[in-house]
Amino acid sequence: MQLHGIHHVTAVTATVGINANFYTRVLGLRLVKKSVNQDDVSAYHLFYADKLGSPGTDMTFFDWANIGPSQRGTDSISTTLFRVNGRAALDYWLARLDEHKVKHGDIEKFFDLDMLRFEDSEGQRLALVDDGGAEFEGEVWDGAGVPTEHAIHGFYGVMLSTPRLPHLDPILTQILGFTEIARTLDRDNDTIVRYGMDGGGPGKEVFVTEQPTKRPERLGAGGVHHVAFRVKDEAEQSAWRQKLTQAGVGVSQFIDRFYFKSIYFRISNGILFEIATDGPGFTADEPLETLGEGLALPPFLEPHRKEIEAGLKPIPVLES
Repeated sequence: MQLHGIHHVTAVTATVGINANFYTRVLGLRLVKKSVNQDDVSAYHLFYADKLGSPGTDMTFFDWANIGPSQRGTDSISTTLFRVNGRAALDYWLARLDEHKVKHGDIEKFFDLDMLRFEDSEGQRLALVDDGGAEFEGEVWDGAGVPTEHAIHGFYGVMLSTPRLPHLDPILTQILGFTEIARTLDRDNDTIVRYGMDGGGPGKEVFVTEQPTKRPERLGAGGVHHVAFRVKDEAEQSAWRQKLTQAGVGVSQFIDRFYFKSIYFRISNGILFEIATDGPGFTADEPLETLGEGLALPPFLEPHRKEIEAGLKPIPVLES
């Protein structure tokens, strides 16, 4: 059994208009779905991805306007890594981030990868990684002014922080099928382990830093809520749920998100994982040409559209 890579990453924003502007107009992603949090319909749930809304390209945000900023710490999903094609793309993004006055570091070597770290306005930690020209199964969005040769190709991986690596490692390797690729020490002498799923590579890597002296993170705006991993269909998902249950991992029932099916489980108090199916996808209720332009609701919420719309504030950057 194998997980097939990252499906999506879901984070938290308290400034949804600024968030939409940054991820669409600065990062050049496409807003492929404007919906609501299915567990809290008073809040938007925005999905940014490639042109097609392909699995493995989808950064999503819960709009929690009244939440405070994330308090960084361990036991968390700390950084989301996007992929671009080549060192020239990193050079382009270095200049673009400067142009838009985005906080960033220098291009650095991380294991054997060239990487550029940066943050959005709420301190969401992000990075761009040179994927070495690896094949991209999606289709870049050409509607935001970013040259297609430098556009983001979805995810490279995510970084986790844990206070105790011996707790997390068996879950990743013995239950979830990850393989350790390499390990090193960071500038603070903390151990970083590089794991791969399904052979590793772009979209299929997780980096875990052991930080035993840090306090646990308190999730808020600028933090990551969960990361989801890909399975092809419900049969694979069912097999994974059975495996997790047999291993003693508490796992949710199957949840129909309409655009994909999901199960959820925690690998620690602070780290929430999801396993999501590749389909049906975001064109299940909207044509490809107009993805994200209107408020999309799954069928079970459609009868409540009038009340839901009345409770939502317009998103200025999307309404202009």
